Parts: sequence; C-alpha cells; structure tokens
Amino acid sequence: MPPSPMKNLLPVSLLVLALAASGCAWTERHFSSHHHATSQAKSAPVASKTIVTPDDSLAAKVVTVNAVGRFVVLNFPDGRLPKLDQHLFLYRGGLKSAEVQVVGPQQDTSIVADIVSGDAQAGDTVRDQ
Repeated sequence: MPPSPMKNLLPVSLLVLALAASGCAWTERHFSSHHHATSQAKSAPVASKTIVTPDDSLAAKVVTVNAVGRFVVLNFPDGRLPKLDQHLFLYRGGLKSAEVQVVGPQQDTSIVADIVSGDAQAGDTVRDQ
C-alpha cells in the first residue's frame, strides 16, 4: 500500500517549521540589539563645542576704476561703510589683487578709495581682512 500523503508532508512541514524558527531567532538576535543601540544613541545628549560668532567684516564690490587717478569707487550694499583712512583689500578669483585706502567722498552706499598697491578691476570683491 502506498504511503499516505499526510505522512510525506510531516517531514517537510517539520523542516519548514525548524527553518522558520531559526530565522526568527536570527532576526531577533541581530536586529534587536542594533535597534537598542541606535535608540540609546539618539536619546543620549550630545555635547556640542561649536562656537558661532557673527561675521561683522565689511564687504563690498568695486563699481568703478580710474586707472589714471589711481582710485576706485566701492559700493557697500548693506549700508555699513568703512572709516576714512581705513585700508581695505581687493580680491579677484579668491586672490588678493590690490590694497586701497578709503579717502571719501561718500554718497549713499558708495565711497571713494585710493589704490595703494596692486591692480583693481570693476567687480573685484572688497574686504577689510
């Protein structure tokens, strides 16, 4: 007499059950500790030593250059103008290209500066550092 289909399914179902149980145990062991560690890391306070200071340096653009008179007209868009006789530096492409000295006159957000050294072009960036 041929074996019944139920008897053939019994070893297969036991094998499936064993594999499923081992998979659940593996998942629990590997993922629960990871989850526990990440939840602790998120809840732990983080000591920050970052210091934030405002940038109060002057910044402007060269509007006009008079090569014969060796002076430039600087525009300070934020309205903060430098002091008379203050030395500023012109940058082109991130490199220092000239030094200027503020001499005036002033009109609105623009002021005149003499070229002390270097070469100035319209569009150069002006900074006090």
